[in-house]
Amino acid sequence: MKKRKIRELKRSEKMTNPHCPPPMLFQGERGICGTLGDRAFQKLLLGRRSARSEVLRLSKLLYFEQILWARGVKYIAGADEVGLGALAGPVVAAAVVFPPDVDIKKLMGLNDSKKLTAVKRYVLNERIRGEALAVGIGSVDVDEIARLNIFRAGQEAMRRAVSNLTVVPEHVLLDGRPVPNLEIPHNYFVKGDALDFSIAAGSIVAKVHRDGLMEEYGEAYPEYGFARHKGYGTEAHWEALKMYGTTPIHRTSYEKLRELSTLEDTGSEEEILTLTP
Repeated sequence: MKKRKIRELKRSEKMTNPHCPPPMLFQGERGICGTLGDRAFQKLLLGRRSARSEVLRLSKLLYFEQILWARGVKYIAGADEVGLGALAGPVVAAAVVFPPDVDIKKLMGLNDSKKLTAVKRYVLNERIRGEALAVGIGSVDVDEIARLNIFRAGQEAMRRAVSNLTVVPEHVLLDGRPVPNLEIPHNYFVKGDALDFSIAAGSIVAKVHRDGLMEEYGEAYPEYGFARHKGYGTEAHWEALKMYGTTPIHRTSYEKLRELSTLEDTGSEEEILTLTP
């Protein structure tokens, strides 16, 4: 009985540790919160890489920021968007401004959000927000996506993220494409989230923010599994669409979803069930 109580206490400690990500994020990394110090999180974020090699990698990612800082440009924002390829939910972007003396050792593991697990993204999101001078979020909902098209929606989300920064940047580094109506000098890089420090930080913050929104939608529409697939076109998501039709957060301006929405309106259940993604 005593051993059982000790086990329960340890389990409770893991769940209530303020440094730990929410329990639903753990996938094979649950044990990491058994240790409360930074060393455990460093191990989580670095994997097999040494701290020295990681500092070198991050220094290389800061190449563009270092050039601009050396020229006297103090406030540099990196921006990226997520959710372009989803079937439901908004497009979300984040912009991040770091100080020139940012302590990269506190952000070891930072990378393109797509290369990170949910746990690593959560931990890094908290650390990015702690080290950044400013973080801005921009969002474009499904009605605006229908009006603008998905390409322009991504651009607009990034513009909004930059405009929502509490520090006005002097230069912006963007992932993938230029942004119309962004009246600040900027450069854009294909796969910038894998090439640049601030853009990678923006991709992580945007991903964590959007995932949180989709988890909330998952509570509103539990039959669709938004908390698992975040609105992307997984097999389970398509099956739910065929069974239940679309919701107000689905992008019914997309042809396949428009077909489902039309069939739903006509009440033709057989046609809905035979429609394939």
